[in-house]
Amino acid sequence: MAKRQLNRRQNWRIEKIQGERAARAAKRESTALETLEGGDLGPEQTGLVIAHFGVQVEVEAQDGELQGQVFRCHLRANLPALVTGDRVVWRAGNQGIGVIVAQLPRDTELSRPDSRGQLKPVAANVDLIVIVFAPMPEPHANLIDRYLVAAEHAGIRPLLLLNKFDLIDDQNAPALNALLAVYRTLGYPVLEVSAHHGDGMQQLQDQLDGHISVFVGQSGVGKSSLVNSLLPEVGTRVGPLSEYSGQGTHTTTTARLFHFPRGGDLIDSPGIREFGLGHVSRADVEAGFIEFNDLLGRCRFRDCKHDREPGCALLQGLADGRVQQQRMNSYRSIIVSLPESSY
Repeated sequence: MAKRQLNRRQNWRIEKIQGERAARAAKRESTALETLEGGDLGPEQTGLVIAHFGVQVEVEAQDGELQGQVFRCHLRANLPALVTGDRVVWRAGNQGIGVIVAQLPRDTELSRPDSRGQLKPVAANVDLIVIVFAPMPEPHANLIDRYLVAAEHAGIRPLLLLNKFDLIDDQNAPALNALLAVYRTLGYPVLEVSAHHGDGMQQLQDQLDGHISVFVGQSGVGKSSLVNSLLPEVGTRVGPLSEYSGQGTHTTTTARLFHFPRGGDLIDSPGIREFGLGHVSRADVEAGFIEFNDLLGRCRFRDCKHDREPGCALLQGLADGRVQQQRMNSYRSIIVSLPESSY
């Protein structure tokens, strides 16, 4: 059945209703915040945003007598949008409710365009992106390369993770080996694991310890199984939480941070798993293909599109074997998919 298209008036009405709901929620939050700030608040201390619930966030105290405890917090109106992984300054209030008074600088930021094309952050201070793929669904170099470009653009180290390697057989092994060989040649770290059987999971845990990581990859590659294997208590730690109103309604988090026992964190969020490249430029894409670094700027023409132009350094690199055809195909596919404003 074809998806029903909404007319302009229906879209306007939906946006109007959503706006009214957001305004009512903001008014409730403002009233609650005034009540808190009118009462007794504790001293300023540092905290870590471990979950986001729309107008409120969950903060884990990082120092003092409250270290390790978790508080639901309101945000002062002058603060920018906070995301899971943000480090903040906050003050504890009554009944386990606190107030965030400042955001500390971010080391890194993962962003993605929203439904209106506006770029919004989805996680902060991540230093390891784990790109997950599997024998089934069949992995595509173009998708992997898109994630590598996004990682390079964000300044975050990537790790390529082949999950479900127990499904490798005589039919899919040649293509998979050829795919992985390209990335190993380029120096990217590659791990092969099976979350279902547990093979290779200790090596993966060793790679994750001490880092703030996110998993990305298409549906069906086993990201949830990996999280459950690494953090078996996740199912009991994540669930609907009552809103501050106490009326029995519930909300679900869009992103949550989990701690590993030996140190390091994992941020799990659908927004991170599916972020794209709508916000990057042609130059950003070229920087994401690390084998291009020594070739860029050496073309005969300054505006070379690396297609058929004579004297193109990338095409010469392709002929010399310094650039793999698989990667050149991905590069061209990504460039074609960019909005014209990115050129």
